[in-house]
Amino acid sequence: MSGAEEPVLFHTTGRAAHITLNRPRALNALTHTMVRRIDEALTAWEADPAVETVVITGAGERGLCAGGDIRAIHDDARDGDGCASRAFWRDEYRLNARIARYPKPYLAVMDGIVMGGGVGVSAHGSVRVVTERSRVAMPETGIGFVPDVGGTHLLARAPGELGTHLALTGAQAGAADALLCKLADHYVPSASLRPLLDSLAELPVTEALAGVVRTPPPGVLEDQRDWIDTCYAAGTVEEIVHRLLAHGDPAAKDAAETLLTRSPTALKVTLAALRRARELGLLERVLDQEYRVSCAALGTPDLVEGIRAQVVDKDRRPRWSPKTLAEVTDADVERFFTPLGASELGLCAACGDPADPHR
Repeated sequence: MSGAEEPVLFHTTGRAAHITLNRPRALNALTHTMVRRIDEALTAWEADPAVETVVITGAGERGLCAGGDIRAIHDDARDGDGCASRAFWRDEYRLNARIARYPKPYLAVMDGIVMGGGVGVSAHGSVRVVTERSRVAMPETGIGFVPDVGGTHLLARAPGELGTHLALTGAQAGAADALLCKLADHYVPSASLRPLLDSLAELPVTEALAGVVRTPPPGVLEDQRDWIDTCYAAGTVEEIVHRLLAHGDPAAKDAAETLLTRSPTALKVTLAALRRARELGLLERVLDQEYRVSCAALGTPDLVEGIRAQVVDKDRRPRWSPKTLAEVTDADVERFFTPLGASELGLCAACGDPADPHR
């Protein structure tokens, strides 16, 4: 396989080491191989005194990463025994935790589309850069899944109920909104990315950023805080939808209509996961919870059906089971959080309960 065909590329320039996700035709969707290679590179660079900064970018013009390879997950859930997906998530979530604890500056260029697994390899980094092209989202409820890769940890920490809105609807956050929701740290115009990356060969991150950070164009979420915080503070998804429809703001009505197209089961599990993530606190604890939820999702009809409708057949007409929120019971939701015994991810037990960098 030639270098251009490698799914992830690595190189060092001066004091900076670079990771380039290199599947542009698949919008740099992550595979298990890519996850393992990134982890191996981080191991090598952590021990290399010549490397002072790690940078992650995506090949092509469309974005950093659209998420995990959900076609592979679809096929595994439909035709296999789920082992391949569970193994992928085990290594992916461990990588997410490692990025959050990495001892050297980890600069993520969140340019263009950054969704799902793309959030996992970027938004846990210590230096997170967005541009005017950024579209950051966790759209899992639209495929019958639940935000993972530490997404419930990140969204649970957004101000007010902004994270609940983003998690349930899968709405995309532009640069200003990503900064508001604490998914990013700095706005850099896309035209300044190349000068920034070039300067990292010689300069520390703080000095390299100083000349290129700007104020982003206005977002939309700040002006929507009133209805978002009021409506999404409800205790159930049914009540959230009721409040959105009754509020009177057209954007609230649009959000309600979006929710009613999502997997009812995924919506209820997502709300429960977010509320529990707030209490769990530590990223590793939340990743352990997300692993239980993801493994449980493999055995549900909505994951296969959601990916089929959105990605495989692309008819955009998923047939959810159960069809309505009212049919999803508390017991249905609780099953997603059942401990896995010897199969637990076990990150929190292994991490020694370190201080959380995103507290």
